[in-house]
Amino acid sequence: MAKTKTVYTCSDCGYESSRWYGKCPSCGAWNTLEESIVESSAQIKKTNKRPPGTGNEAKPLKDVVDRVESRILSGIEEFDRVLGGGIVEGSMLLLGGEPGIGKSTLLMQTAAKLSLDGKNVLYVSGEESAHQLKMRANRLGASNSDLMVLTENAMDNITEKVLSTQPDILIIDSIQTMYRPEMASAPGSVSQIRECTAILMRLAKQEGISVLIAGHVTKEGSIAGPRVLEHMVDVVLYFEGESRREYRLLRAVKNRFGSVNELGVFEMTEKGMMGVENPSEMLLSQRAKGVSGSVVYCALEGTRPMLVDVQALVTQSFYVSPKRTVNGIDQGRVALLLAVLEKRAGLKLYNQDVYINVAGGMRLNEPASDLAVCLAVASSFRDVPLPNDLAAIGEIGLAGELRNVSQTERRFAECARLGINRIVCPKGRLRGKIQDGITPIFSSSVYEALKLFRLV
Repeated sequence: MAKTKTVYTCSDCGYESSRWYGKCPSCGAWNTLEESIVESSAQIKKTNKRPPGTGNEAKPLKDVVDRVESRILSGIEEFDRVLGGGIVEGSMLLLGGEPGIGKSTLLMQTAAKLSLDGKNVLYVSGEESAHQLKMRANRLGASNSDLMVLTENAMDNITEKVLSTQPDILIIDSIQTMYRPEMASAPGSVSQIRECTAILMRLAKQEGISVLIAGHVTKEGSIAGPRVLEHMVDVVLYFEGESRREYRLLRAVKNRFGSVNELGVFEMTEKGMMGVENPSEMLLSQRAKGVSGSVVYCALEGTRPMLVDVQALVTQSFYVSPKRTVNGIDQGRVALLLAVLEKRAGLKLYNQDVYINVAGGMRLNEPASDLAVCLAVASSFRDVPLPNDLAAIGEIGLAGELRNVSQTERRFAECARLGINRIVCPKGRLRGKIQDGITPIFSSSVYEALKLFRLV
């Protein structure tokens, strides 16, 4: 009888070792090595009915036939926007998010709309019964669709059903519940997740089926399982936000068929996930006016400009080390900006507690938000309110200089649409025509920008 082999695999980076370590030698994470049983070569030959590999031959790139990827519209505009125009046939999509944030709801809505459009959709659930799926469909108003449901978590049985029904769309909810009976490891382990994903990938590419997978996230915010799971799929989407809030953000972090960092805004209602057509207006609807420490910034999420409210609160510190609390922006970037304000603008913040927040649960990754953060901090420190129709756009260097940002004209157009008429921005050449009603306020340094509003 062939011997089995025990392998320890890191759930964060996929590193494999024949012995257990408390700390992963590859990524340095603690307590992430999971035990799994690897089949011997003799066992693989008995259970593997398909020949290994694809059997394709090498050919010159010029002989490869060009093909336009056909897309399937999901019927949910915000979802299609994040995907870059719809679901690509034969692609594999991974949707991650915290429990209760709305992954299953969005997938059920998508499946129901596609089914009503005449698509053959198979919804496979390893977590819920058929009765529970029916209850969700009733709540979403999708109980009369021809959607096929299957409550199964054994991949061999799922493969047989898929090959017999030949669906256009296959939905797996969730990948952590799927397993292969031939493997000794438990469902949700690294080896099971990787093997099940490989089977689904083969179905997607060979049969031309679009596969949508739901994946749970860990407490650190990453999808449970090895990082190789994200490398195997074509599209990776993350739900951001908190389950207790009504708004959800759907962000594309990987997309082989469209733009990355595309963002969709949803509102959780009784009828499911509803797309927000005007997120800028939603994010600024409850903005406090006439209060210091508030500045409008136009962020660019993929191809969409969005106005957000950058808030700052600076108060006298009574601690040995002043507090720096940041929400929505990289804390290291904020520490750099506070140092620039002290050195280049003369603001004495060494004995002040600084709190910075991006309203609405947004997260800003662009350095173009530097000027808005500095203006908000200086406004709160001096207790001088800034004009309500003012926005700030610009990157700040260590010398205090303002640097140009990309796609300024598109940001200006979004500001003009919502009545933001004055924009503080770096001095530079604008390639397009300035939107009517916009008054750009050019500045070459952060000190000059603060001086314009008597903050220094």
